[in-house]
Amino acid sequence: MSKSLGNGVDPMDVIEKYGADSLRFFLSTGSSPGNDLRFYWEKVESTWNFGNKIWNASRFALMNMDGLKVEDIDLTGEKSIADKWILTRLQQTIKDVTRLMDAYEFGEVGRILYNFIWDDFCDWYIEMAKLPLYGEDEAAKHTTRSVLAYVLDETMRLLHPMMPFITEEIWQHLPHEGESITVSSWPVKNDDFIFEDAVKDMDLLKEIIRSVRNTRAELNVPMSKQIELLIQASSDDVLDQLTRGKSYIEKFCNPATLTMATGLTAPEKSMSQVLSGVELYLPLAGLLDLDAEISRLENELKKLDKEVERVDKKLSNAGFLAKAPEKVIEDEKAKKADYETKREAVRTRISELEG
Repeated sequence: MSKSLGNGVDPMDVIEKYGADSLRFFLSTGSSPGNDLRFYWEKVESTWNFGNKIWNASRFALMNMDGLKVEDIDLTGEKSIADKWILTRLQQTIKDVTRLMDAYEFGEVGRILYNFIWDDFCDWYIEMAKLPLYGEDEAAKHTTRSVLAYVLDETMRLLHPMMPFITEEIWQHLPHEGESITVSSWPVKNDDFIFEDAVKDMDLLKEIIRSVRNTRAELNVPMSKQIELLIQASSDDVLDQLTRGKSYIEKFCNPATLTMATGLTAPEKSMSQVLSGVELYLPLAGLLDLDAEISRLENELKKLDKEVERVDKKLSNAGFLAKAPEKVIEDEKAKKADYETKREAVRTRISELEG
């Protein structure tokens, strides 16, 4: 914003549309020391989406607290891989945020909190927490509720300086002691809640789940459709990791049959993915109609051929090159490169399926 250019934005207009927390988070985390900060409505909207994500995740957690009180929180019970992983990630986040806050690196503070809350807590832990919360094991339910309450409490305290209103509102509904989050103590890293083995297990599980989901998306196979999944472990230790995380693989990959072993042989006509310590095999016969998929891809290839031909004609037209602005010409060249990349990917896919 520049006073001389007259393009200033009234903060009250921003607050009326997106709330004070969104503006505050954008301003406090959107710049680095010594650099000017450009105002973008899109970035304020992005921080509003972040606040909305926090609100919805907190609502889910609170709905499943089942009247939990401060004295009921118990983190000494048997914990799942996901419980241990999120507790470890929280301790790392507390350490990093505290260090960066002391150094006034607010942009980095925002990035770390955003990644922890959006990716680790909302996208992974909450989904995995649904297994015990919706299960029959009452001890596992209580541990998961306790972990949810503890992690949310600590996270809201870390986020409070940047988003004071939403964090206060959520904290008041959590099991807590004290009148306000504003005067509560700052989180302190607890080494008792660091579980390195669980982090290794979780990293492997996340890689497997992502790979299977990406393959499903690539083949247009919905998550509701069960598949055959074979996982070859590179060692007995890796196989032990897979065994510990079997319930998560069954839940988030939705296999009709799941085979995990060392020394597996890849089935004929199967999709394979090589990951860290494992190889995944997904037999295509159970995933899709090969003939129909090849036909669909061949039609797609014809469309891409026509698009490449059309752009080629335009770029070989001397009149177009002489009259068109440089940006238009560059855009056409970018389109051609994009079409050619897509065409090559489709050709490769057809070759794989025919083979």
